[in-house]
Amino acid sequence: MTEKEKDATLESAEITEGVENKQAEQTDANEVEFKAEAAEETNEVSEPEAESVVAETPEKVEVTAEAENEETAVKAKKEKVAEAKTEEAEAEKEESTPEVVAEKTEKVSKSKAAPKKESAATAKKSGDVGFEDFDWAVINNKHDDYKPEERKKFADLYDETLSTIAENECIDGTVISMNKREVVINIGYKSEGVVSLNEFRYNPDLKPGDTVEIYVESKEDKKGQLLLSHKKARAMRSWDRVNSALEQDEIIKGYIKCRTKGGMIVDVFGIEAFLPGSQIDVKPIRDYDAFVGKTMEFKVVKINHEFKNVVVSHKALIEAELEQQKKEIIAKLEKGQVLEGTVKNITSYGVFIDLGGVDGLIHITDLSWGRVNHPEEIVQLDQKLNVVILDFDDDKKRIALGLKQLNAHPWDSLSETLKVGDKVKGKVVVMADYGAFVEIATGVEGLIHVSEMSWSQHLRSAQEFMKVGDEVEAVVLTLDREERKMSLGIKQLKADPWDQIGEKYAIGSKHTAKVRNFTNFGVFVEIEEGVDGLIHISDLSWTRKIKHPAEFTTIGADIEVVVLEIDKDNRRLSLGHKQLEENPWDVFETLFEVDSVHEGTIVEMTDKGAIVTLSYGVEGFVSSKHLVKENGQMAKVEEKLPFKVMEFSKGSKKIVLSHTRVFEDEKKNVEETKEKTQKATVKKVQRNISTNLEKTTLGDISELAALKDKMEKSQKKKKADAKDEENA
Repeated sequence: MTEKEKDATLESAEITEGVENKQAEQTDANEVEFKAEAAEETNEVSEPEAESVVAETPEKVEVTAEAENEETAVKAKKEKVAEAKTEEAEAEKEESTPEVVAEKTEKVSKSKAAPKKESAATAKKSGDVGFEDFDWAVINNKHDDYKPEERKKFADLYDETLSTIAENECIDGTVISMNKREVVINIGYKSEGVVSLNEFRYNPDLKPGDTVEIYVESKEDKKGQLLLSHKKARAMRSWDRVNSALEQDEIIKGYIKCRTKGGMIVDVFGIEAFLPGSQIDVKPIRDYDAFVGKTMEFKVVKINHEFKNVVVSHKALIEAELEQQKKEIIAKLEKGQVLEGTVKNITSYGVFIDLGGVDGLIHITDLSWGRVNHPEEIVQLDQKLNVVILDFDDDKKRIALGLKQLNAHPWDSLSETLKVGDKVKGKVVVMADYGAFVEIATGVEGLIHVSEMSWSQHLRSAQEFMKVGDEVEAVVLTLDREERKMSLGIKQLKADPWDQIGEKYAIGSKHTAKVRNFTNFGVFVEIEEGVDGLIHISDLSWTRKIKHPAEFTTIGADIEVVVLEIDKDNRRLSLGHKQLEENPWDVFETLFEVDSVHEGTIVEMTDKGAIVTLSYGVEGFVSSKHLVKENGQMAKVEEKLPFKVMEFSKGSKKIVLSHTRVFEDEKKNVEETKEKTQKATVKKVQRNISTNLEKTTLGDISELAALKDKMEKSQKKKKADAKDEENA
């Protein structure tokens, strides 16, 4: 048996019990009336008749027999009553259904409406028969006074008065009353339910009499209270309603719960939907928090069933109307027309103006004839102003507006007397690598190119000369009123140093310059602003072999120079540094003669040999084979050794040295000394031989032959060594 059937049975039993109690009370009352009437009839019997009955003794036995028969009849009636009660108990089980209960209820109502006189009359009528002939079984029998059709009709009415509900299902209920905390809901049950008002915060217009959907959590809790929930009911039906709203393009209501990144969170049918910031209104929203806690109308624009995401829009409700307004406004637009608008939004590139349902853009270049860094310098949000329609696109619904066009162009009011060569003053408004823009009047600007900032040939950045906001004076170089262009220069405020270059920087004059740049072939220096020159790498030093100028000086350093040559047409100076001193090679020619020996230090090793520094800073070159020391090892860097001058060239400033020749020549000198000694000895011997010729013997002749061979071998060896040196 289901919960519904159990509840219906319990209610039916209660009603049946009440009906039976009322029937029992009515039956007792009828019985009392019946006995009272019987007693009155008994009292009406005359005394003579009683006396005659008593007097008649023969008839006494007959009376006793009749009494016995009456007792038997009473017993039979009692048995019938017991059987009737048994049938009644069985009938009560069958009558536990709502239909039978309804019949009983109808019967009770009719029995109440019947007058008591009817009962009395019935009693009298039955009394007419006789007290002893009364059917006592009729008293407790239940009589069905209704036809089956009537009984079904009353059962249907009963079902309508009491609804049958089940737990964990959604039904509709009616709001009976409400306070600040709770809402009382009637669902047609024996008691009402209470729901928290927070579950209806999405609907601030809730009032008694409204029909709402309710979820039955429990028909009876511990306190006997009916537990209902509106939030759960909305959640169960929410996705169906959301899908239906999207398909039918239905307008729904939602409660904005809180703010989130990029928009708002909206409670729609118990589902948290996302409202993008761009979909709140057609106008940009600056304060999102102002919408939190509000209930608004929305349209469902997108549903992601996979991730259970819902996107709603309030802007879509008013876009259709605005679209029609846009078409009407654009149809009436004309170029050059002046309209009033409101500043809707400000960006870095321009200003959006609301023209009453349609937006237009004022580009930053159309805000003012002058230079504008940001539109906020000219306009403010919600400011009303007049604008000029410059252009519009019917297809794309774009409107280009202008503000500066309301005023005349500043170039039109520029002084007619202004001409090339005039001096003007202005303010630097924009800086670039190639130059600076100077505003000499509102909306009138001129460009000072970086090449017109200094007479120097070294192109530099304009930021080295000025910055934004500086007040500068310049000379008008070009002026084009039709193109509205002007070029300015500031170097023209000073005299060109090249006009008198020959007088100020004559050839042979000495000056101090600043190193500006290096190249592989020399050093660029600046004597003064606008006067630059080149020092060739060969003119840096008389004595040092310089491979790169960085070995000699540094950028930014001061250096003494001598003017060697002037090229006025090309604005070039040829300078020298070594010319500050006399040519030391005239002196070196006498100091470093060939075969002279000098002490030097090896400063660098190369593939072909080594660079050696001699006294006075002079450098010489030593080939690899002349770096071999007496012990057979090669000389190393920073090693001090004696070197012999092998070659000296004044024109090419070249000195060739040798370390090997130093000890080889010493050996050669020793051998030559020995050879001379030997020759002297031979001559002496020869003289002795000639004087003692007569005394010559065979032994003396052999000694002279041996000496001759030795001398010949020595001469051959010397010739071989000389050839080797020449080949080397």
